[in-house]
Amino acid sequence: MTTEAAPPPETLRAPLVVEFPFTRSLGPVQSAFLTGLRERTVLGVRTEAGEVLVPPVEYDPLTAAELRELVEVGVTGTVTTWAWNPEPRTGQPLTTPFAWVLVRLDGADTALLHALDAPGPEAVRTGLRVRIRWAAERSGAITDIACFEPYDSDPVVEPGAHDGRFTDPVTGIVAAARLDYTYSPGRAQTRYLHALAERRTVGERCPSCSKVYVPPRGACPTCGVATTDQVEVGPRGTVTTYCIVNIKAKNLDIEVPYVYAHIALDGAGLALHGRIAGIPYDEVRMGLRVEPVWSEDGRYPDHYRPTGEPDADYDTYKELL
Repeated sequence: MTTEAAPPPETLRAPLVVEFPFTRSLGPVQSAFLTGLRERTVLGVRTEAGEVLVPPVEYDPLTAAELRELVEVGVTGTVTTWAWNPEPRTGQPLTTPFAWVLVRLDGADTALLHALDAPGPEAVRTGLRVRIRWAAERSGAITDIACFEPYDSDPVVEPGAHDGRFTDPVTGIVAAARLDYTYSPGRAQTRYLHALAERRTVGERCPSCSKVYVPPRGACPTCGVATTDQVEVGPRGTVTTYCIVNIKAKNLDIEVPYVYAHIALDGAGLALHGRIAGIPYDEVRMGLRVEPVWSEDGRYPDHYRPTGEPDADYDTYKELL
């Protein structure tokens, strides 16, 4: 069913957080570096050419040779370049305006990226002498350096040999990655989301190739032309491909194993993603006919279940694989 394009509703906007912690083990070089920070010591590594790299790496960036000679460098250094950050975000080193700086520590040949606590951009310059401000509590992470601060009375320190042997070395870390921003889905998907709230699935038809895209994108990715004609599809559809999920995701209240599938809704020219329930996971198959089961608030399909119809013939959905 094709309908004339209605005046677009006000474009939706909502905060969105993408966050995932991951655990990584450390080799001997990174272990020594982070353990050193915990002990208020900065270690670099010496290359075949004699340069000292801070932060250290395990392989020479020029020759790919394995690097193991650790070198202690100074806790003071020189700013090589910088950028002012007037509005710190959640999770950044300081809560007040600060400068991002690259600092070449005394005895090092490369620069370390960190924050500089300064009263304003006029107080920062290339060549500025700075020193490390250590965190009060340290655990073996780059955040053991709370930040840098201006400092102009310490002489250059020559590097000395250090074998990186510490009591209770750090062998692994948990790195938390987070992206926090405001998301706007655009006019096409705003219409799509408003239709879902009415328990309708609406796509848009390309005026050139006649494909119906669900969710709509505002333009045909094949022809590159704008799409405006709205087309209601489904609500039933056909499973085209699927996978069985055996790992339980954090904060997701779904028992494993479960099935996630590509579903070609009737009348759509593109399959969308959806969870399959109401059937044993090992009975899900290509061609299975399904229908949506709406969320408790009725704003989106929570999952899809079998309709009881005969399986669709492969030729009817092979172009949507």
